[in-house]
Amino acid sequence: MTHLRDFSPDPVPPTAPAPSPARRRGLRATALVAASVLAAGLLGVVVAGGGTATAGAVGAGSYTETRPAGALLPKGCGAISTNPRVFTTADAPAGAVPTNDWWSSLIWKRNNCTGSEVLHAHPLAAKAENNGLGLSYTTTPAISGTATGVGEFHYPYTEDVRVGMPGLSAPMVKAAGWTDWTVTADWSDGSRTMRATIGHGLPFSYYTVSGGTAQLTTAGTPTVWRNSGATIGFTVRGHDYVAYAPTGATWTVSGTGISSTLAGKGYFSVAVLPGGGDRAALADTYARYAHAHVTGTRMSYSYDQSAGTVRTTYAFTTTPREGSETKTVVALYPHQWRSLTGATPIGQTYVSARGAMRVLTGVPSFTTTMRFTGVLPEVPAVGDSSGADLSTVTGYLNAEQGNPEGVSGPDTYWAGKGLGRAARIAEIADQLGQTSVRDAALTAMRNRLTNWLTAGSGESGQLFYYDRNWGTLIGYPASYGSDEDLNDHHFHYGYFIAAAATLAKFDPGWADDSRYGGMVDLLIRDANNYDRADSRFPYLRDFDIYAGHDWASGLAPFFAGNNQESSSEGMNFANALIQWGQATGDTAVRDAGVYLWTTQSAAISEYWFDVYDQNFPAAFGHKTVGMVWGDGGSYSTWFSAAPEMIQGINMLPITGGHLYLGDFPEYVKANYAELVTNKGGPPTVWQDIIWEFLALGDGEQALRNFRANSGFTSEEGESKAHTFHWIRNLAALGTVDTSVTANHPLAKVFVKNGARTYVASNITARSLTVTFSNGTTLVVPAGKTATSGAYTWSGGNATGGGTVPTGSPSTSGPSPTPTTASPTPTSASPSPTGTGSPLRPVRYLRSGGGLDGTAGTAGTVNVAAANGNHDGTPTNPQVFTATGLTGTYTGGATAFDLAVDAGTAVGNGVQIRVSYDLTGNGSVERVETYRYFATDPVPGAERYRQTQGLLSSTGTLGNLAGGTVRVEVWNAIGGAPTILGVGNGSTVTLPYGS
Repeated sequence: MTHLRDFSPDPVPPTAPAPSPARRRGLRATALVAASVLAAGLLGVVVAGGGTATAGAVGAGSYTETRPAGALLPKGCGAISTNPRVFTTADAPAGAVPTNDWWSSLIWKRNNCTGSEVLHAHPLAAKAENNGLGLSYTTTPAISGTATGVGEFHYPYTEDVRVGMPGLSAPMVKAAGWTDWTVTADWSDGSRTMRATIGHGLPFSYYTVSGGTAQLTTAGTPTVWRNSGATIGFTVRGHDYVAYAPTGATWTVSGTGISSTLAGKGYFSVAVLPGGGDRAALADTYARYAHAHVTGTRMSYSYDQSAGTVRTTYAFTTTPREGSETKTVVALYPHQWRSLTGATPIGQTYVSARGAMRVLTGVPSFTTTMRFTGVLPEVPAVGDSSGADLSTVTGYLNAEQGNPEGVSGPDTYWAGKGLGRAARIAEIADQLGQTSVRDAALTAMRNRLTNWLTAGSGESGQLFYYDRNWGTLIGYPASYGSDEDLNDHHFHYGYFIAAAATLAKFDPGWADDSRYGGMVDLLIRDANNYDRADSRFPYLRDFDIYAGHDWASGLAPFFAGNNQESSSEGMNFANALIQWGQATGDTAVRDAGVYLWTTQSAAISEYWFDVYDQNFPAAFGHKTVGMVWGDGGSYSTWFSAAPEMIQGINMLPITGGHLYLGDFPEYVKANYAELVTNKGGPPTVWQDIIWEFLALGDGEQALRNFRANSGFTSEEGESKAHTFHWIRNLAALGTVDTSVTANHPLAKVFVKNGARTYVASNITARSLTVTFSNGTTLVVPAGKTATSGAYTWSGGNATGGGTVPTGSPSTSGPSPTPTTASPTPTSASPSPTGTGSPLRPVRYLRSGGGLDGTAGTAGTVNVAAANGNHDGTPTNPQVFTATGLTGTYTGGATAFDLAVDAGTAVGNGVQIRVSYDLTGNGSVERVETYRYFATDPVPGAERYRQTQGLLSSTGTLGNLAGGTVRVEVWNAIGGAPTILGVGNGSTVTLPYGS
């Protein structure tokens, strides 16, 4: 299909020719509605100590409420109305209206002044028309392009049924209400009214009507398989729907029309059923909750710093239209059900553009628990702090002293890119004791930020303007639709906040609320307001709470829904909040950043990278997408067809907050291999970005690439200094180890050849002890980044907490000095075992029953069908054994990652038991049996992990001395065999070091 156009930031220097208006904007509808005035009083600027300042003044900084001459404003409905309240009902929620959401076209009305564009809620898609709400459940993807070139997949809106009332013809469908992941639309034509609520994850849509009857119009004559009293079940275009009227009502079918008087009660609901299983029985199950109309949704999160986890609860408010039932039915996205806590989905799943959605019935809420694996200000200098490599990076740093921002620009995006570049240089120079370079970068950032965060009298550019109607802070000059379409604020402002966080560590006085901290906080609140009580900005504007990721377009005016290209720039914003909150002591901001970072990194792994190879259609042929759409994804960008840019746009900027890109090292190498295949050779542009990404999977190869071709042209937000520093140190550190967390947000663990390196950054003026989840502790001196394990080093000079004179960077504290002249293994490095080689904790399930320390050729084995219930008792298992193991117990827990696939079988569940014979004498000291994993009926491997939880355990773990580990995998339930990946497809990680 033809590419649909967003206005996301193009990574093209500001000096390059601007894209044509036709390419960027397309056609806009004729205006139908005039502007109106929003009631005043939305803005009251809160400053330190409480109270309200004169509009515009925020500490020493300021914004303006006078729009610069010629500056564009957001407009809706044919670009006439500058007030979104024109498109809402009188009883709609107060405060700033949401934008940048999956349903934004309903409230913005850029192209469709009557109704909306397609609203991709999943599993349903909906479209508001003047005579009702269209519903679509598309289960077959439309795939175009090639497997080696630009390509895309979509589950396009194809209407199954339209829900309305006879004669209904509303001049405009308005937004009557919204909660965290639902929206309620309103139709009124003077004699008839209808309201409909739809939402992410809701198989149901809910309706109230007055002045008429309910009318369902199907796409073709429906096949009615139930018409009993208040319930009618019918199939259209191969999809099963059920409509539920009030008790006492009936449904009448005439051709393509299905109608009901609703017994005069004025409410009903319509549900789409998942395929597979007994639809009649499922219709009965859904019937229990059909009249518990969802009228509100709310997410709450908590960051448990000591455990390194983020717990998120998704709660539903329901209004019982009849009866007393208050629970509901909900479908979960993969990033949710993989982390689900305390609930079990049913066997059937929905097809969606994000992969299989699993269903919970009869729940008031559900909760996920995800591990926060930490961020860093920058990777530690364990490899380039001495010798020839120190000379190399110092030379690169010195070359940046005169212009650390590089190719900066006058608008918010390109100014932000320059700030981000300078921040990386400052962090590296500080680690390596290059104080003159560091101070030059800090001064450049301070000057740039101070200018932007101050709106002087008569100033017309490099300032921020607050618009009361839309509840937004717009930076002028704007770019890529950040003004008239409210696009990409998280992209642009994330760079500002990240630079401010670096500056705050060295100049905490500058970051105080009495100076410029308050303005930085306004940028945060505009892009993703973390404070529900602040009505000046919508809550989490750019972040889709249920989908788990940001959206770029403010208005979503596309048939394919909303979209986002650069997920990594969204993560730059999340990381900036963590760094800023940590530097300023604002735990609310920090925790919001942790929530955004943790949730979105999981979503990116699923929907941009498909690391489990389960969510993209098989025929799509790519391992990644450049853009995610509401109804699919595309291997493309807005600005280039080059594979380096299609794949690299979801890698940049590379910072210490982007180590999530390395959570799956094997995927990193596969992603890079696809780029080389599609390119027909190594990258020739954006080599720095691509090699920095590759370093997270194969640092040694990335370093060889850099050394062989260091004359490349840097990407505009990068520098040679940062590229070399990143690659050189990851070559030493190895890959990210996600199995260990810390009780400190600025901490990370790496592993190479089985040896771990523990890293933590302390930006306070006091020594800090960080405890990792496996019991390892690391003492971090004040103002230092420290490492221990495979390498021991400390450096950095961000003391924080002091008072620094305005206009000069901090120079307090000792200069960083490496504790060793070169990376030197410590006591945590591998030591010989009794067999002459170190124990490898990661063990691969091999064909033939081996549990080896090295991967084998990819293959599969069959796990026999259960044909009964064998929960907890191995029955006809596949067995894998490792013997002669000697290692030290780390205090951690067993981990595993099994590739399992039950094909189209329904009701299968695979289970694992791990047994430890610590001395190999035949006496088993520890047995761990894990809860079985309910496989889905969709062909393709799923990942069974220890996160399913222990079913039972006996005994205790201790050191291995010639010990034996035995792994048994069997089917606990189900009547079909399961395919188990072996060779390199499934692993068990033992909690042991050498």
